[in-house]
Amino acid sequence: MTLNRRYLLSALAAACMSLSSAHAADRWNMSVEQPDGNYISAVAREFAADVAKATGGELEIKTHSNSSLFKRPDLKRAVQTGQVQVGDVLISVLGNEDPIFEVDAVPLLARDFDSAWKLWKASRAGMESRLQKQGIKLLYSVPWPPQGIYTKVPVTQMAQFKGMKFRAYNAATSRLVELMGASPTTVNSGDVPQAFGTGLIEAMITSPATGVDSQAWDFSKYYYDVQAFIPKNVTMVNARAFERLPPASQKAVLEAAERAEKRGWDMARKQTSELTQTLAKNGMIVGTTPPAIEVELTKIGAVMAADWVKKAGADGKAVIDQAKR
Repeated sequence: MTLNRRYLLSALAAACMSLSSAHAADRWNMSVEQPDGNYISAVAREFAADVAKATGGELEIKTHSNSSLFKRPDLKRAVQTGQVQVGDVLISVLGNEDPIFEVDAVPLLARDFDSAWKLWKASRAGMESRLQKQGIKLLYSVPWPPQGIYTKVPVTQMAQFKGMKFRAYNAATSRLVELMGASPTTVNSGDVPQAFGTGLIEAMITSPATGVDSQAWDFSKYYYDVQAFIPKNVTMVNARAFERLPPASQKAVLEAAERAEKRGWDMARKQTSELTQTLAKNGMIVGTTPPAIEVELTKIGAVMAADWVKKAGADGKAVIDQAKR
């Protein structure tokens, strides 16, 4: 073999290795808040599988459920700094950064899924622009079921909540609990059973999904289907990681995100009644909001909506106006 031929073969081999490296599959990690049995986690797994299929295995996303990689308070920062490429988080916990993020936690603003979807469409662009400035790309949302109240004892009047140790999970629910006359205590969803068991909390406002995940029938007796508001988890990706993908893979991720969002909203609608029935089947007394409490909640909702618009300014008012059309 001549020197020139050997040189050509070596150059060809190097080129093939370079080409192979350039097309090596990307591997991402995704931090998922909820346990495997939760439908939001199921949507995340299907999203990851959808991306792998659409990219022919060129992008693989490994999901890590139950906040095993990052806890809720740390998730957004982890995505922003690239410690994890993808993550989902309850968007309202970012309300301290900007009130636009907690619009879905304003009580009585959106109590059914049609209203919640309108609110999401009205607020999404504002959230996207704020996250984009921080190096984060928003992918999709999945709503929780409407929020209800869990108690150990029956309640018929708002005054019965006075002084009650009441679980909160973000700034908006803390304010709601205060206006109800109760004492807010921040407790992560995974710690709810222990918090009830040790007397740290005596009541909570959350979804039937969290109630089932935590087996609320072991520590509470009554569930009032208040339908106070419909919070959402939002899935986001590190913008640099996304932009490094080939255009075809970027397109596949965005299209998979669209499908995940539709799937998530459809599942939330279907799961809400099933999860509520599960609470009843396990011995909880499930009922509607007592009339006197509904009256007081309406007043609280009006106060919190006014406060939110004041904080959010013209952008917030525009979101509310658009959502009501």
